[in-house]
Amino acid sequence: MGQTITEKIFSEHVGKEVYAGEIVRSPIDMVIGNDITTPISIKAFEESGAQKLANPDGFSIVLDHFIPAKDIASANQARISRDFAKKHQLKNFFDEKDMGIEHALLPEKGLVVPGDVIIGADSHTCTHGALGAFSTGMGSTDLAFAMITGGNWFKVPETIKVNLTGKPGQYTTGKDIILEIIRMIGVDGALYKTLEFTGSTIPYLTMDDRFSMCNMAIEAGAKSGIVAYDEITAEFLADKDLAREPKIHQSDADATYCMELNIEVDKLDPVIAYPFLPSNGHSVVQAVADKIKVDQAFIGSCTNGRLADLKVAAEILEGKRVHEDVRLIVTPGTQQILREATKLGYIDIIVDAGGVVSNPTCGACLGGYMGILGDGEVAISTTNRNFVGRMGSRSSKVYLANSAVAAASAITGYITDPRG
Repeated sequence: MGQTITEKIFSEHVGKEVYAGEIVRSPIDMVIGNDITTPISIKAFEESGAQKLANPDGFSIVLDHFIPAKDIASANQARISRDFAKKHQLKNFFDEKDMGIEHALLPEKGLVVPGDVIIGADSHTCTHGALGAFSTGMGSTDLAFAMITGGNWFKVPETIKVNLTGKPGQYTTGKDIILEIIRMIGVDGALYKTLEFTGSTIPYLTMDDRFSMCNMAIEAGAKSGIVAYDEITAEFLADKDLAREPKIHQSDADATYCMELNIEVDKLDPVIAYPFLPSNGHSVVQAVADKIKVDQAFIGSCTNGRLADLKVAAEILEGKRVHEDVRLIVTPGTQQILREATKLGYIDIIVDAGGVVSNPTCGACLGGYMGILGDGEVAISTTNRNFVGRMGSRSSKVYLANSAVAAASAITGYITDPRG
């Protein structure tokens, strides 16, 4: 009986063939915490009486939500993680000295590897499935259990096969593909399932596209998203000092899927998710017709703060000015992305156009800082959620889009089709 990639990853980890629906106790290759969730895990770890981490090199803490600290509370919160990292001599501790949004930083560092089982106390941990790993979000106490034991319990998820066909058109990206999937099946259409992205479109998708797609699998209710290892994955990993030897898995031709979705990507326009759900998707053509005025354009987050996002923004903004009624905020995913974008001239173009570039942070995405919306304000944003009050005031509105749409909209003051 054939297996999916996800079933093969768990089978390799538990030492026997397992299939969807089975409950397994699996070792975990990388446990990820951040400045919001890790203090809860640390408290549970210490209250258990545990003295040491089961796998110190398989535990990463990334301070990325409110760092540099926005207030006294966030400074004290961060200090809990700093003290714990120092006490346990954590090798993989990242703060202002090596900044990055966790789901952009860890792949860059080679700390998440194909074939891994990865958990994090952040729902967008599913991002790392882009590398051919099983990666999912869990609660902070689940994280503590993994810190103590080196493993955790899982129900092996069923898999939805997403067949993507055709070459994407200009300014149609991985963000648009996942928004279209969420539009098709809803925010709970993949509940506790894996979205496996396959088809003739995959070779056209960069790693940045794939990270975006897997990142937002959770917005369809999925446990994880995954893309099989291929030449593009290999190229991405080639210059990295990987934490472990990759384990390459491909789904069998006779693997069992609980559902199949088919999307003709060559016919897909950029997609805009209207408030207040990521599933409320519309073509950018419709959004232009609706004449939606924006107060803020935001480019960044663990979904779209990568080099390709800054590149397309710079291409669209070059020689132009941000509309006088719009604030353009750009947040690179990591310091390395910021450095590369600076070398390539993207940052100068963005600033010359009237944009502001922040440090890497999750702050704006969750309405924490560095881009909060006021009463009644409207944002076009490359983030992953547009719930009521997600980026600030409960009367504000967030429209989700790719980085090209956000940049083009910053210039005109209305949601704009970057294709002209």
